[in-house]
Amino acid sequence: MSFVEIETASQPECWRRAADLAASQSSALPVAGERVAVVGCGTSFYMAQAYAALREGAGQGESDAFAASEFPSGRAYDRVVALTRSGTTTEVLELLDRLRGTTRTVAITADPDTPVMTSADDVVVLDFADEKSVVQTRFATTALTLLRAHVGLHTDAVVRDAETALAEPLPEGLLDCTQFTFLGRGWTVGLANEAALKMKEASLAWTESYPAMEYRHGPISIATDTTATWMFGTAPEGLPEQLRATGARWVDSDLDPLADLVRVQLLAIARATARGLDPDSPRHLTRSVVLADD
Repeated sequence: MSFVEIETASQPECWRRAADLAASQSSALPVAGERVAVVGCGTSFYMAQAYAALREGAGQGESDAFAASEFPSGRAYDRVVALTRSGTTTEVLELLDRLRGTTRTVAITADPDTPVMTSADDVVVLDFADEKSVVQTRFATTALTLLRAHVGLHTDAVVRDAETALAEPLPEGLLDCTQFTFLGRGWTVGLANEAALKMKEASLAWTESYPAMEYRHGPISIATDTTATWMFGTAPEGLPEQLRATGARWVDSDLDPLADLVRVQLLAIARATARGLDPDSPRHLTRSVVLADD
């Protein structure tokens, strides 16, 4: 069994621990009314997108998400939240250094023995969700669970849905699809982006992701009987029927969208295995992008 299979299966317990931890970490995390930016790279950036939309939608305050390398200089925030599994990503560390003394920062990481521990003003360590696989699964979803719980948007039902996702078989025929499109609305746009990345990293799939209402504005033109379109959350009215009329496969779920992401992780692993790939070590990728000094 690969590391990523073990780590994917451990998510319900990790989410329980993160939800329990949220109250004790409240002083480090954004408070209602603050103007907040959330940053990360790769998977962490997409979790940042999901959290920013959740937080602002919950009336907690203006919340933006950026790739760490694209943080707008000169824009004022009360707090910047950095998501970094490894604690060593160059772009995140450089941004935290630039913000030192001007903006309060908090890093959420999996490794307490890395430079981020002294780069941020506050640090929340989720070492129980650290991973051996290059491909992120449980750290990303556990960090988002911590943040959902902090804003009062996590329930035990989410964990139960994750257990259901792990127990049920994947929809038939998905392994035969040649292209996958993932759609979201609001906070689930970040999940759709992450789903596309996960399939791309682990199984070299041709993937795309969009806000659901944008799908009609061009991307639906590629839909055919060998493609699948996967919706996170409630679909726009009429879109499932329009998609099915193309001959493409429509995939959705009544599970909590974060639990539905677990199903995509399982699909990525299954597709990688079917193609003889190692889902723990995707080509050209490392656990962390650390750039050498010029």
